[in-house]
Formats: sequence, structure tokens, C-alpha cells
Amino acid sequence: MIKNAAKRIYLVLICLILYAPIVTLMVLSFNNTKTRSRWGGFTGKWYVSLFQNKEIMNALYTTLIIALLSALIATLIGTLAALGMQVMRSRTRTLFMGITNIPMLNADIVTGVSLMLLFIAFRLTLGFKTILLAHITFNIPYVILSVMPKLKQTNKRTYEAALDLGASPLYAFVKVVLPDIMPGIFSGFLLAFTMSLDDFVITHFTKGPGVDTLSTKIYSEVRKGIKPEMYALSTLMFVTVLILLILINLSPADKRKKNVPVRFGRARKIGRFFFQRLIPVAMAVLIVIGGFIYGQKDGVSGNGQVIVYNWGEYIDPEVIDLFEEETGIDVIYEEFETNEIMYPKIQSGAIAYDVVCPSDYMIQRMIENDLLAEINYDHIPNLKYIGDNYMKMSRQFDPENKYSVPYLWGTVGILYNKKMVDEPVDSWGILWDKKYEDSILMQDSVRDAFAVALKYLGYSLNSTDLDELEAAKNLLIEQKPLVQAYVIDQVRDKMIGGEAALGVIYSGEALYCQQENPDLDYVIPKEGTNIWIDSWVIPKNAKNVENAEAFINFLCRPDIAKMNFDYITYSIPNTAGRDLIEDESLRNSPIAFPDDSKLENCETFQFLGDDNDALYNRLWREIKSK
Repeated sequence: MIKNAAKRIYLVLICLILYAPIVTLMVLSFNNTKTRSRWGGFTGKWYVSLFQNKEIMNALYTTLIIALLSALIATLIGTLAALGMQVMRSRTRTLFMGITNIPMLNADIVTGVSLMLLFIAFRLTLGFKTILLAHITFNIPYVILSVMPKLKQTNKRTYEAALDLGASPLYAFVKVVLPDIMPGIFSGFLLAFTMSLDDFVITHFTKGPGVDTLSTKIYSEVRKGIKPEMYALSTLMFVTVLILLILINLSPADKRKKNVPVRFGRARKIGRFFFQRLIPVAMAVLIVIGGFIYGQKDGVSGNGQVIVYNWGEYIDPEVIDLFEEETGIDVIYEEFETNEIMYPKIQSGAIAYDVVCPSDYMIQRMIENDLLAEINYDHIPNLKYIGDNYMKMSRQFDPENKYSVPYLWGTVGILYNKKMVDEPVDSWGILWDKKYEDSILMQDSVRDAFAVALKYLGYSLNSTDLDELEAAKNLLIEQKPLVQAYVIDQVRDKMIGGEAALGVIYSGEALYCQQENPDLDYVIPKEGTNIWIDSWVIPKNAKNVENAEAFINFLCRPDIAKMNFDYITYSIPNTAGRDLIEDESLRNSPIAFPDDSKLENCETFQFLGDDNDALYNRLWREIKSK
């Protein structure tokens, strides 16, 4: 009795641990609201939106095509390699097998970085072909490992007998050896195909702009905040795997049954042909055809292309479509999460981006390290719509306005829930109030986090004084037990859903959150804060400079600037574009366009030098490690 009860409890716990998260995800995929904390009714619109998402569909086809091609090529090379090693002497074969097994034992991140450096050294442009080469490389050892045991089981005398009977070596191999090792070859192919589908780390390091697999696409989307479309995609992936498992287990291939009537024997043969031959061939044909279709759709037009590297959710997708339609220039678009992630990719020169959107202090750093090209403003006549005060602000990091064109600007402040905070919010000090323990969100950014502490202590957010920085570090360590999470874009979902009372946030995000949840309000603390500006720049190694300038000029057009404001809700430096905003409450919003008196104690981040940058990072690591 007790034993049976224990079994049931164990089964229930296993089901809860393994399947409760999946069930939750599936339920949320039908939620009519974007926030996971509130049920808004049943809907299937996220599935419709998923299949209308060109980027995800492209990622799906890319994943399948790379998996199929890499598995086929790796299977061919791996099989030939196994045949070659089989005829080697014992010691030599053991040596080669050891060398072959090293990639399987090596950490994925080491393999990914190594391959990336190799491709850069040989001046290969990171993209589809480098991902394919990388997948073939790490798949070959698995194929060899699958084929070798079958080769060892093969009877050499049968092959020699075929030769003695007059068969050619090739004919004898095809008729005698190949059937014996075919199960190993097939297993190697399936293993390689599965490994390719599942890979993320190596793909992440070897992919280029505009090329994503499902794993890298899901990762980039989740970094910006989980969208309902990701719930729908994950649900479909789970259901697909579940259906395949059911079909395999119900496959009519049970050889143990004897005396099967003829009609059932025929049905079994038909079923085996359907599951083992027709479906795989049909899938391969569809993948290849689909890949060619999408490749033609995304092929480079006669007017060339422009490779854009921008923040996540930082442009209206319709703007890109309009640009391509009006100019005939194809946009290859890639996103980054922080300036610190963006900078090494530009510095390495592994990818020749044409136009990038860094923040103020990072632009200064890129200028000092000779990474940017001067912009020909004769090709950007729409620059006249950018307010003079914003061009003046830009001179703090671009002294002569040679390298950058302002795109968006804003402040960093405190977003708070009026139902959860019952006192006036006007100071950074509230973020150290123990009353709000586990209900405070901080920015997962070195400079932004230190800016909060430095301004609260009355120091400059560009301080390089070690004593001041140590004081800020200690203050952030003191605050850490009160912090629910260090986040970036995820602060939006958490604040909209009422998961936290206070959050450090960018003004544009605050405006969006307030529209979604009227209980939220935003304030610039009295101690002052960071006033930032993000601008378009052209890297020195850009290959499509004229197209990059055309892209920047297009974004400076008033109607386009207004479209971006409507979509992103970040403040625009385009004065003519601001005049086009129809809603007066938004056009004169104190969040988006604060009064100058609110900005008196505000500062713009500056690049403090590599040594001070390293100092900030060291202190930040000390904070995070506590």
C-alpha cells in the first residue's frame, strides 16, 4: 500500500517538474495579452503572427537546410574517413581515433571561438557558408564514431570472396560492405542532423548578419524580453516532437509478430515505405525548394545592400520595408543588446557592418580608436531636420560632428507603480528603501548602475576617482539584497505585469510601459541622471558607404522619424518629426520631451579611457559576485 502510494507521489512529482513548465508555456501561447502575469482571454493571434514573421520563417528554413546539408556532407566525409582508418595499423588507427574524438570532448565555446578566428584569419565573410563549414566540422567525429563499430563487425572474408569471384573492388564494396555498415551510416546521419539542429554556441560565434538559426533567433528575441510569438514557437516545436515520437512508436514495423496475413503484410510494407522513405525524401525536397525560394526573396538587388547593426526593438520594421521599396537597396539587419557587446565585433573587423547605432560614450571610444569613417553630409540633406541643440549635445562625444548623426535620445530614471509605492518618488534614495525589498529592478549595465549610485552620492557619473568609485561600489553592494533582478529590456514586462514596484529604466521604455499600464509613472531624480543620445555612425571597414548614407538620410526624414517614435516611443531629435506627432499629450510628454529645468543636473556619458573602463568592469564584477 505504502509502496504504491510512494510510486504515485513520485510519478506526480516527475510530471509536475518536467511538464508543468511546458504546460504553462502552452497556456501563455494562447493568452490575449503580452504580459505573462495577466490572463486576457483566449486567442490564436500569436500563432498567426508567428507564421507572418519573415525573420522566424527564414531562421526555420536556414536551420533545416544547414542541418540537412551538414549532415549529408559530414556523413560522406565521416564514412570515407572511417573506411580509411579501418585499413590502418592498430597504433595509427588508435592515434587517429584519439585525434578525432577531441572535438567531441572539447567545450563548444572553445570550438566556436577557434573556428571564428580561423575564418577571420582566412578572410572568410561570416555568414551561411561559415555556419555550414562549422557544422560539418563538429559533425564528422560523430559519424566516424557511428560507422567504425559496424566496420569492425564486417567480415573481411566475404569482401575478399567477392573479389575472388570476379567482382571489382567498387562493386564488391557496394554489394557486400555497404549493406553491413548502412545502419551505422544512417545512425551517424541522424546524429549529425540532430546535433546540427540543436547547436547554439558554435553557430553564435560563426554566423554573420542577416543569418540566424532557430536557436540564435530565439536567444536574441528572449534577450529583448519574451514575446508571445516565442511561446507559440516553443509550443509548436514541442508538439511536433511529440507527434513524431507517437508516429515512431506506432510504426507498423514489428518484426516479432509471425503468421501475419498477407493483407496486413502489405499494409506493413506500405507503412514502412511511407515512414522510412517517402517522408524523408519529401522533407528533403521541401527544405531545398523552400530554401531556394527564400534565398531568391532575400537575394541582393541591383542597387546593392546595406548591413545595419542596431539595438533590439529600435526601429519600426515598416520603415525598413519602405526604405527597400523606395531605394531598391536590401537591408541586412542585426541587433545587439549592449554597447559592450557591439564594440568588440566592430573592433575585430570580422563583419563589415555599414551603419551602426552606438551610444554617446561608445562613439567617443570608437573615434579615439580610429574605427569610424567621416560622414559625407552632402549625401544627408535631411540632416537639416535635426535640432541644433542635439547637434550641440553630440559635440560632447563627437567634437566636430564629423562621425555621427543623432537618432534617438532620452534619460534614465525611476519607473514606479503608484499602487505599490505610497510615497513621493523624487530621489535615487528610494532604491535603498528596505520596504521595497525584492521589488526593485536595476539595469544590468556597468555605467548605468554606477551612474545611479554616483549621482545619489553627489558625484559625477563620469567620475574616475577611485575613492568615489569604491563608495559607489559599496553602496551598490549594500543595495543588492533588495534587488529582485538586474535586467535590460525585461524591465518592461516586469513593470507592466506588476512584478516589481520600482525599476531603473530608459525614458522611452517608461513611456511604452505607461501606455500599457496607467498605474505606472516616471520621474527624473532630483540628484540628476544620464541624458543619453544614440547616433548613426559608419565603421571604417564599411563596404557600402553610399548605401549607408542613404539609409541615414532616409531615417532623418520627418515622416520616418515620426513613424519610429510611434513604434519605439523613444524621444526623437528630429524637430520636424516631433511636430508631426498628432497626439498632443505625446508631443508634449514630460517623459519623452522633459522641460529643460528637469535636465539641469543631467550629464552625458563620456568614454573614460581603456584603463578606467577596465576599472569600472572590475568593480562591477565584484558587485555581481557578492
